Amino acid sequence: MSPPGAIEVEAVTDTSGVTIPDPLSVPFKSNEIYGRRRKTDKSQWGVAAPANSVNFRSQSHDHKPMAKRWDGHISNEATIRKGNSLKQAAKYLGKPGLISLGGGLPSSEYFPFEQLSLKVPTIGHFSESETKDSGVTITAGKHDLAEGKAIFDISTAFNYGQGSGSAQLLRWITEHTEMVHNPPYSDWGCTMTVGSTSALDMALRMLSKPGDMMLSEEYTFATAVETALPMGVRIAGIPMDSEGLLPEAMDSILSNWDAKARNASKPHLLYTVPSGQNPTGATQGADRRRAIYRVCQKHNIYILEDEPYYFLQMQPYTGPNAPDIPPPTSHAEFLKSLVPSLLSMDVDGRVMRLDSFSKVLSPGSRIGWITASEQIIKTYQKHADVSTQGPAGMSQLILWKLLDEHWGHPGFFDWLIHIRMEYTRRRDVMLNACAKYLPTEVVSWAPPMAGMFHWLKIEHTKHPDYPVKSIEKIEEEIFLRVIHHGALVMRGSWFYANADEKHNTLFFRATYAAAPAEKIEEAIRRLGEALRVEFKLETQEKNGNGKA
Repeated sequence: MSPPGAIEVEAVTDTSGVTIPDPLSVPFKSNEIYGRRRKTDKSQWGVAAPANSVNFRSQSHDHKPMAKRWDGHISNEATIRKGNSLKQAAKYLGKPGLISLGGGLPSSEYFPFEQLSLKVPTIGHFSESETKDSGVTITAGKHDLAEGKAIFDISTAFNYGQGSGSAQLLRWITEHTEMVHNPPYSDWGCTMTVGSTSALDMALRMLSKPGDMMLSEEYTFATAVETALPMGVRIAGIPMDSEGLLPEAMDSILSNWDAKARNASKPHLLYTVPSGQNPTGATQGADRRRAIYRVCQKHNIYILEDEPYYFLQMQPYTGPNAPDIPPPTSHAEFLKSLVPSLLSMDVDGRVMRLDSFSKVLSPGSRIGWITASEQIIKTYQKHADVSTQGPAGMSQLILWKLLDEHWGHPGFFDWLIHIRMEYTRRRDVMLNACAKYLPTEVVSWAPPMAGMFHWLKIEHTKHPDYPVKSIEKIEEEIFLRVIHHGALVMRGSWFYANADEKHNTLFFRATYAAAPAEKIEEAIRRLGEALRVEFKLETQEKNGNGKA
């Protein structure tokens, strides 16, 4: 089902300069953001042109406080890095009449690409079948910029660029961040990444050193642990409940930190996935996020807010066979329905927010962005300029054509409402199947409110071989039993923040993201079958005497 046409269409120019109100406090029409854009120098659209997202913010932020300085948190490696000296010359490339014999930028004459065409959905008709039947073809030419047809083209995008990414897409990203989060300090900015995993790798190198410990949920994104450990950074797991990280537990851990016992100084870094947390599916509510932020202020903790699932917040789950809850009727209602981000609460500039197109458009685009204070953004860009550089220009051009030229911001919000409803349906299929097929005497769960994952708690103490067999052995046997029955779920132990800490609870993670509805239901049926065999529940049911 397509989202309602909540916002009227009005054509406005790309370069009009007007005084604007807060974009979240008043309704806005489709593409009205383009009438709010500042007038910009055309030189910023050229090959390898430097870009500063501050120039793309649609409203004044001068009335807000400046971010705190984070000199004591920044690593020596990041402090001494000077960036790419050759790219400093790029700011002169836009000078009229300049003949460049400087940078080694290949001539686009030798790019064997003349035109790029993409068939994409029209707004409000987002399904795969609708796109096949009624989608439109958008096209990027090789010299659209020089010919006055567009501000981004093949000759520009397919050449070298800055670590910040192109000005064209960075402008769209900055406007999006301003509309959704509106950070409450003045010197915030955005810069592009090649995805959040790379951004985390670079952030850890910027903000930690070997021997440090970092805070995170006690079950966390496995790749985050695997990224940190080779850098000599261990993770201290914080207890969780159904709403995620417990701020009281974090405060207690920090207040009673024993550097000698833990062989590490008190942490100054928190890594958290607040929405649809991987692997638990937990989503921190607004009050929980505010409490976490206050603890971080108390102990001067810098926050890495990793939010790939932020826009996969779903409709409330009301039980099996309950009627569907209709989608938001307007973009304002949709934005209001989202849990406020830590970035939107960040009066200190102590949050680096990691965003990504991977979960809402395509992982293969390898484009994301961070939002942070000017100090952190500049430090990150210096690293990017000598390592990842910017995301692939081909990906940037494709996303810019879709998001800026074709959909605009309101069209993207319509798409987000569409996938919100699609993921809600998938989640409900899995939850309904769990209620139908899983033996609730040994397995329990809480409905996820965001993301892609369903976290199943297994009562391992009810296993017939416990305590003769350890929790680790029981987990392994259940894992293999489920595979034998033709399904696959992930072992909870693979997501320990710190495998050296003792764990007395058994979990498995399932996802409703990949398989179609009928296969999700069949996989859960097979899981239930495997659990009954493993726990000898079939025999108990047959004998009726409660004994295997």
